Amino acid sequence: MPLAAITVASAAQAAPARSFSEAQVRSMARDLARRPYVPQSRELPEVLSRLSYDEYRDIRFNPAQAYWKAEGLPFQLQFFHRGHLFKERVDLFEVQGGRAVPIAYSADQFNFKKGAPAGLPSDLGFAGFRIHSQINTPEYYDEVAVFLGASYFRAVAKGMLYGLSARGLAIGAGEKEEFPSFKTFWIERPARGANSLVIHALMDSPSCAGAYRFVVTPGVTTVFDVRCRIFARKTIANIGVAPLTSMFFFAGDATRRFDDFRPRVHDSDGLAIANGAGERIWRPLSNPGYVQLSDFRDKAPRGYGLIQRERRYDSFQDLEARYERRPSLWVEPKGSWGAGHVRLVELPTQTEFDDNIVAFWTPQGGVKAGRSADFAYRLNWGQEPLNGSRARVIDTRAGLNAITRRRHFVIDFDLPPGVPVDDLRANVIAGAGKIHDVTLHSNPETKGARLSFELDPRQVRTVELRAEIVRSGRPISEVWLYRWTA
Repeated sequence: MPLAAITVASAAQAAPARSFSEAQVRSMARDLARRPYVPQSRELPEVLSRLSYDEYRDIRFNPAQAYWKAEGLPFQLQFFHRGHLFKERVDLFEVQGGRAVPIAYSADQFNFKKGAPAGLPSDLGFAGFRIHSQINTPEYYDEVAVFLGASYFRAVAKGMLYGLSARGLAIGAGEKEEFPSFKTFWIERPARGANSLVIHALMDSPSCAGAYRFVVTPGVTTVFDVRCRIFARKTIANIGVAPLTSMFFFAGDATRRFDDFRPRVHDSDGLAIANGAGERIWRPLSNPGYVQLSDFRDKAPRGYGLIQRERRYDSFQDLEARYERRPSLWVEPKGSWGAGHVRLVELPTQTEFDDNIVAFWTPQGGVKAGRSADFAYRLNWGQEPLNGSRARVIDTRAGLNAITRRRHFVIDFDLPPGVPVDDLRANVIAGAGKIHDVTLHSNPETKGARLSFELDPRQVRTVELRAEIVRSGRPISEVWLYRWTA
């Protein structure tokens, strides 16, 4: 066994082991919620608290000391140092045989560009961790998921790069936001040959506490099976279950707002919803001039997600960011979530480095003070899930008709094989203003259909639009939804 691995292992083994179970995490969350909230300490040695972004990135975990590397297990862990924005301590435990052992911090686990600062506390702890596995090739352990900052985590699928993130919980997103944090993780030691890694987490915030269990399975689609119980300290009306966070800077007609060589810049280009009524909804994302909130009411949703539908390099022209390789993230509820709504939050941004898109589920009535709520769902990171036989929206464009002075919309759909456009018609509805010149015809370049129409908003500055393609009176496409603003 390498000396580095012995150092890590012996430090953990010196700490006392304690019994562990999922039920204990739930009890801890319930007990936390019964007491006043106590924020985690952000105190750090000055040399760490004043680090710049680049200086923090120069502190790198030594891969030779990856947890479970010496044992040759199918997963390895690497850890993040505290500092810069990541000041809160996150306690980590390894679980084996129903016993939990602390994973001990040591400055020797990290490579410091300018050498380790003198006098770092031996019990400083970690800011988070990342998971490595043989997702792309048997010869190398690639990074497949990371838990770092508040309740944020993200993952990649085979052949993909990091893009959007998920969170344990969102509270007040788009309004006065509160950011719950994972304060403790228990990570089960995987068996040899295991395909999944089991992680338990304790979450806390001023409004609630929560117990989480993740089963992480990397692959062509990387899957997180999640179940959680939320214990409310106070009534939470705008609670966001299974929240997704992404970035949309510009695409299509919005390109003219930005002086950029690229035709598109985004981690996700649309919100997709499979609602309880059997509809498939596609809402193109936007970078608005002001905060926009959109609620999609539903009962027993089948799924929703932030999708990167555009997959052509030519559409992005970015050799560094490679936005065409960013994963989509689809939420698949387990059991019935009852009545509520999917909320989409779109925030204005002037840079691609801000996450300005949030989507989540809010149960009707929220969660009342002193009550608890259970949720189970699957997160699918990778390609967009199959859409069955429904025609999908593959592009949306809009601009001004110089003659009529009306807004001209062009929407391209793919089509199921063997469906002639002559048998189809389009239904287009505007919540205000008036629709003109609806046409639907084949698009020989895409082998699909192109829908175009014009909108006269009259004196209205915001118009909700809806369009779909029907055949013999029955929908054969997604429902395209769009919010036009003056």
